[in-house]
Amino acid sequence: MKSIILRTVVCILFVFSIAITLTASGQEPPFKPAQTAIMLPGEAAQTLKVDLNGADDLYLVATYGNDSYDSDQAIWAEPTLFDAQGNAVRLTTLKPESVKTGWGAISTNKNHAGRPLSIAGQDFSFGFWAHAPSILHFKLGGKYARFETKVGLDTGSERGSSEFQVRGDPAPYPTEAEYKRTPPPPSVPSVAEVEMAFNAEAAKELLDRGIEEILFIRRLTNTGTHIYTEYVDSEWLPGGGLCTLNLKTGKVREIAPELTKDGVVGWFDLSFDGKKIVFDFKKGPDDGYRVYEVDVDGSNLRQLTFPQEDEEELVQKYRNRYHHGTDDMEPCYLPDGGIVFATTRCQFSVLCDSGDGFTVKNLYRMNGDGSGMRPLSYSALSEATPTIMHDGRILYHRWEYVDKAAGNAKSLWAMKPDGSASSEIYGNSISFPETMIQARVLPDDPNKIVMLGASHCCPNNAVGTVIVVDTTKNIRDINAMTYITDDIAAFHHNGFHFKDEKGEWFHDLTGRPGRLFRNPYPLSGSAFLVSHKPKGLPWSASAGYDLSILDEKGRETQLLKDPSVSLWQPFPLTTRPKPMQPISVVEVDEDLAEQGQACCIVTDIYVGMDGVRRGEVKYIRVLEQVPRSWSARKNFGDDSWGTTHAHSAVGNGSLSVKVQHGIVPVEEDGSAHFLVPASKAIYFQALDENFRAIQTERTYVNFNPGETRSCVGCHETPDMAAPRSAAIPKALTRAPSIPSAQPGQTQTQLVFDYDRQIQPIFDKHCVSCHGPENAEGLAGGLDLRGDPQGTYSVSYNALVKLSTTEKQILGYRKYRDEDAAMNGIEYIPPYRSGTLSSPLGAIVHGERKTSMDDAKLNEYTAKLAETHAELELSPTEKLVLTNWLDINCQYHPSYFGWLHAKFQGDSMFRPAITFEEARSRELPERFQPRKQAMNP
Repeated sequence: MKSIILRTVVCILFVFSIAITLTASGQEPPFKPAQTAIMLPGEAAQTLKVDLNGADDLYLVATYGNDSYDSDQAIWAEPTLFDAQGNAVRLTTLKPESVKTGWGAISTNKNHAGRPLSIAGQDFSFGFWAHAPSILHFKLGGKYARFETKVGLDTGSERGSSEFQVRGDPAPYPTEAEYKRTPPPPSVPSVAEVEMAFNAEAAKELLDRGIEEILFIRRLTNTGTHIYTEYVDSEWLPGGGLCTLNLKTGKVREIAPELTKDGVVGWFDLSFDGKKIVFDFKKGPDDGYRVYEVDVDGSNLRQLTFPQEDEEELVQKYRNRYHHGTDDMEPCYLPDGGIVFATTRCQFSVLCDSGDGFTVKNLYRMNGDGSGMRPLSYSALSEATPTIMHDGRILYHRWEYVDKAAGNAKSLWAMKPDGSASSEIYGNSISFPETMIQARVLPDDPNKIVMLGASHCCPNNAVGTVIVVDTTKNIRDINAMTYITDDIAAFHHNGFHFKDEKGEWFHDLTGRPGRLFRNPYPLSGSAFLVSHKPKGLPWSASAGYDLSILDEKGRETQLLKDPSVSLWQPFPLTTRPKPMQPISVVEVDEDLAEQGQACCIVTDIYVGMDGVRRGEVKYIRVLEQVPRSWSARKNFGDDSWGTTHAHSAVGNGSLSVKVQHGIVPVEEDGSAHFLVPASKAIYFQALDENFRAIQTERTYVNFNPGETRSCVGCHETPDMAAPRSAAIPKALTRAPSIPSAQPGQTQTQLVFDYDRQIQPIFDKHCVSCHGPENAEGLAGGLDLRGDPQGTYSVSYNALVKLSTTEKQILGYRKYRDEDAAMNGIEYIPPYRSGTLSSPLGAIVHGERKTSMDDAKLNEYTAKLAETHAELELSPTEKLVLTNWLDINCQYHPSYFGWLHAKFQGDSMFRPAITFEEARSRELPERFQPRKQAMNP
């Protein structure tokens, strides 16, 4: 309806503007103009033709659609002039007399990103890309009789609208205030004002199941760019609220309309006794989401979470990056009477966000009255949509990347209601769908889970395809998934994939060619309630989503449609069995808890490490992934050159800062028993006698204070079992080890600082051959000087560049090159990463080959060993280089400080960072004089 109104209004405005132009000039236009109606993304190219009649001027006009200029990426494809004899001349061979664009600049024969011109998936070999509102003026000199072109919006434009005009006289150009204005959001009428379409026949299926009412949300479709940014970058689209649908009468009732009609309800949960609803609500564009509770009949409305005491300070401090302070979202009742929810109170920012405007959600819990709030997790990336499993554990979406692709690993995890025993449920090394979210266990099968599969972003507002996962199968295998809606998939970092009439997949950024889903709720293994968008509407259609019943064959039957607004999260209004409350196997050790420690037991580290001989693993290295706090920011001030992601990036696969807590011994039988820091993101490496990583754990564990956890081996999947043995693991016959320093080092807790730890070794042993003193015959073309260069240094940039070749001097690059947008994740076997896979690591340890089965790489390594035969490093130097290669070649020790070379000489340029400062959520005290400059 909105698009029809827009088209009508703009057509009227266009006719009116022509009339004004004619009246003002007193002259007839040189030729009859041609125009389209408003075009939207995904619409096929339209052809415009005009008889030029020897006109002197040609104006190509693209309007902003009378809404805004956002994503109005207009394309003039195959623009061709014809003379009286029919000879064709490409308009792209003429230089425009003048150009006006709403954003960017005109681009010839390609779009703004350098890709081929494309409209609705059809590529064109020549033409113009010009963001509307745009006017391209060409002088023709009366040489031509006819003009033809094809027009439409760029295939990559997920939003936008534009009308195309070909004319011979000047067109009025809108003011910036007009085309950059934010159009008012559509108003959402009350339920009483709307005639909804209710399918009584479909309702019978639910009534037969004993369901008499459905809870749901009325809400305009959010326009967030990513699956996790609805609360950050969606347009402010208030209205609607919580409702119930009576399946006998078709009547819809609003719950707490006095609160929700002027704000946004994002998510809710129903108490197990069916009497109360807990939900998140945002009351204004500059307010955060907060958690509320209300009785099902609409009484006893109460607010459970409130802004932090320092909320106003946060708003003022971060308004330019984060649109407000904190948010509390996606609440879920716990079997013990508490509530789990996702919140940004952790104050972490997304590591791979180049604009540094996206915040991280971690899971917290609180008592039923809102008291006793505390974190359950400590993740560097977001967690979302918690629900309760049959065994009482919290099932949730977890995004992570410890030395792996930034976009892909968004999988399903579970934890107990107190935050203990977190474990992978499904998909931690599955690449597509990139996002597994909105998961619920089937009521009739505790081993099966329904989830939404979606891409990452651009666009994707957490809509996609419905999938059932069988967790009795390999939890790292795509064969555990059954696509219920098998005509929809997510094989890309962004947008959607649909299956055409021939059964072939095609990529799309609009959502128009196919249906989309959200909020699958399992009634059984063969029936699901869903929010559904039919084919033909864009993914962001404000009233595009209805409530439907989906069967196991993927056939949807509409249950309720509101013509004014989308409908979300259908949920049976019935009682549900309260799941058991999980009991911890091991009681909390209060002494350890007071010290902020936990205990880890490894029964046999060799389980799951194929090809590793018993006795080869001597130590475990204890590492921590450090989240990036809001106070760190990504780019302090103007310190932004040289990386599109976080400060310590090496490729897209290594974005986070790491610190080291020390090493612990592994017994002869493969067992280990040791203490670890609690309330941190901890992961491990299995080391040989030379402290080289045989295997790196590419995921993290959150240990609760005082918790004891045991695991089996350095396993590929967490469900692997150890061989049965009557013997008690040797490590359990003694007290737990406390992480200690590596030999030759005085500090147990380490930061990784390339400038202070690695470069001095190069200066001492390498620069005489790989530096300015030998510039003409620079050995291997490799410059290992430590001069700052961009965000890093000459030597580091040279090493990373060399490692992009087959020489891979820093080690196997697969897990560094798992690109966030496209490439997949794979399990990396032992010996295939870090020092052992690195030619540099080989020569450091006096060896002639790497652990890789790669003849060319080992030939290169042997040559290096020969030319560096006289290299003598101290044991400490070997260990420092080994440690650095194993933790994926981190450069900077923290997220704080000025990094770019242009700040060299400043007191805050790449400062030395202590272990505690590197892990701090607050800006270190000595940075305070720079606070204003660093936090603009």
